[in-house]
Amino acid sequence: MKFTIYGSGCAKCNQLTANVEEAAKAKGIHYEIEKITDTNAIIDAGIMRTPALAVDDEIVVEGKVANSKELEGLLG
Repeated sequence: MKFTIYGSGCAKCNQLTANVEEAAKAKGIHYEIEKITDTNAIIDAGIMRTPALAVDDEIVVEGKVANSKELEGLLG
């Protein structure tokens, strides 16, 4: 599973990264993480508010830091 974190690299982006890692580990999911910090790339992806998270190239969280329990639900 591929997680893409969109944002400037701020504390909220880092927290979202930590939360998605925690959720994936809790579910026993093998994953890779990519961080996109380039403003143009974020806009090209259709992201209007950061931080944002895409799972396998589908945006599932935008403009908030989802906690690990919410993310576990999104991961199935």
